[in-house]
Amino acid sequence: MKTPIFAPSRREVVAGLGASAAGMIVGGAGPSVTAQLALQARLASLVLMPAQPPTPIWELAAVSHIGNVHLKRGDGCELVFRNDLPVPLGPVWYGLNGAAAADPLRGRAPTPPDTTETSIISIPSAGTLLVDFRLFEDGLTAPGRPLSIIAEETSRPAVDRDEVLLIEEWRLRPDGTALPPGRDPKDTQPLYTINGQTSFELSTAANERLRLRFINGSQRTVLAIKLENHDVRVVAMDGQPAEPFPARSGAVVLAPGARVDAFVDTATSAPFLLHDGKEARQVGSLTISGRRERRVPLSDPQPLPSNGLPDQLDLKGALRFDVALGASEAGWTRPASFSTASTPAFRAKAGRTVVLALKNPGAVTTVFRLHGQHFRLLDRLDDGWKPYWLDTLAIEPGQTQRIAFAATSPGRWLIESVVTDWAAPLLVRWYAVE
Repeated sequence: MKTPIFAPSRREVVAGLGASAAGMIVGGAGPSVTAQLALQARLASLVLMPAQPPTPIWELAAVSHIGNVHLKRGDGCELVFRNDLPVPLGPVWYGLNGAAAADPLRGRAPTPPDTTETSIISIPSAGTLLVDFRLFEDGLTAPGRPLSIIAEETSRPAVDRDEVLLIEEWRLRPDGTALPPGRDPKDTQPLYTINGQTSFELSTAANERLRLRFINGSQRTVLAIKLENHDVRVVAMDGQPAEPFPARSGAVVLAPGARVDAFVDTATSAPFLLHDGKEARQVGSLTISGRRERRVPLSDPQPLPSNGLPDQLDLKGALRFDVALGASEAGWTRPASFSTASTPAFRAKAGRTVVLALKNPGAVTTVFRLHGQHFRLLDRLDDGWKPYWLDTLAIEPGQTQRIAFAATSPGRWLIESVVTDWAAPLLVRWYAVE
C-alpha cells in the first residue's frame, strides 16, 4: 500500500513540474535529451505484518513510469527530482560513472524539502543501477526504499524474461513500525522482502531463460540468495558485464547495495532461500506452469556487451594508497558532518591506475563503496584480478583487500564505509581525480 502525494502528468514532468529548476548539466556540456525521468522522495507504507497496520516508510519513486524504470545506454536523461520529505535529500546514483556534478555532498547539495530540481544526466553504461537517498540517513525518521533502474544494452541479450528482485531488510518493532539503520535495534525483529513482498512469487514456464537482477537493498547486512535446484550463472556485477560463471553452490552473495545479474534456465518450481549469516529462510518462490517449446535448445550464456571499461590495468605503474576503513582519525565522518574542506583520502591524476589497500581494522565485516569508477578486486598476490568489476565490496574483520581502477572520471568523489551492524553509522570521505 502506498500513499502518493505528488503525481505529475507527463507534460508537467517535461516542463519541470512548474517549479524553479536548478538547470544543472551533469558531466560537462551534456548530451541531447532522449529520455525523461521524474523521481519523488515521499511518504509511503508497506504491509509487512498481517496483524498490524501498514508500516510507514519513506521511498524514492519514479512517478513518470509504471513498473521498472528502463533507460538506454547513451541516453541523455532529463531528471526531475521532487523532495516531499521533511529533510534535505538528494538522489544518489550507484553504478552511474562519470557524473561528478551529481555526486552527493561534493558535486551538489541535497534538495531542500518541498523543492523540485531539474538536471540532465548521461547514462554512459548499460546495467543494473540503484538510485537512493539513504546516504542522508542521519535525518531519516523512517526506513527508506531505494529505486532500481535498468539501463538497457544497445543489443539486448536473448532472454525470455528480465526481472528485478530488490531484497530489503526491515527491523520491526512490536507495534509494526520499522527502525531506520544507525539506531540500536533492541526489541526489533528482522524481516526480509523481495520487491516489497514478504512472500514473493515469480510465475513462469519451464525451459525459459530468465535474467534475474538481484539487488541487496539492505543497508547493513551481507545476504546470500539461492534458487533451489537451478543453475545460476552470473553475467554482471554492480552494473558491469562479467565473464559468465556459475554461482558457487547456486547462491549469489550480495554486499549492501550490490547488484548481481544472473541467467537462470527454468526447470521446476522451487523456493528462493535467503541467508543473512545467521539462518536461512524462504522469501519467495518460482512457480512453473507449462513448458516453453523451442526449435533450437538453449545455448550457454554469452557475455553481455562491454561498457568500454579497460581490458588491462597498469599495476606496475599504479599509484598506491592505504585506506583504513571507518577510522575517525583517518578522516571518516557521518554525512551530516561532512565538510567540503576536509582532507581527501587520496588524489590521482586522470588516466592513472590506482591501487587501494583497504584495511578493516575492526572486529566486524565492513562494506566499502567507491563512487565515480568501478574497480577490479586484485588477487592476493597482486599479480592479477578477478574477472568482474565492482563498486561495492565487503571486507572481513582484520583483513586487507586490494582493489585497482583506472581513474578515467575526473572530479571529486565520495567513498563510503559502514560496519555490518544495524546500529553502526554510515561514514564517508572523498577522493579527487584531477
